[in-house]
Amino acid sequence: MSRLAVYSREGCGLCTEMLEELAPWAAARGLSVEVRDVDADPEARRRYGYRVPVLLFDGEPAAHGHLELDTLERLWRTAG
Repeated sequence: MSRLAVYSREGCGLCTEMLEELAPWAAARGLSVEVRDVDADPEARRRYGYRVPVLLFDGEPAAHGHLELDTLERLWRTAG
């Protein structure tokens, strides 16, 4: 099963927006979304800095800043 994770941070409006857009897409496919605090992980903070939100699909970056549902759908179909 595919895994989704979003690196986010407290008070990030774009992060909230991405999570709200992602939730129904993930639920329709039986997937859960793990939310990770980028500031709690030194490696993630070094890697992504202020470029949040970052969506990981099966551990690989799939989007940052804004969600592209067409791209995500293509990744999901390819993985499945």
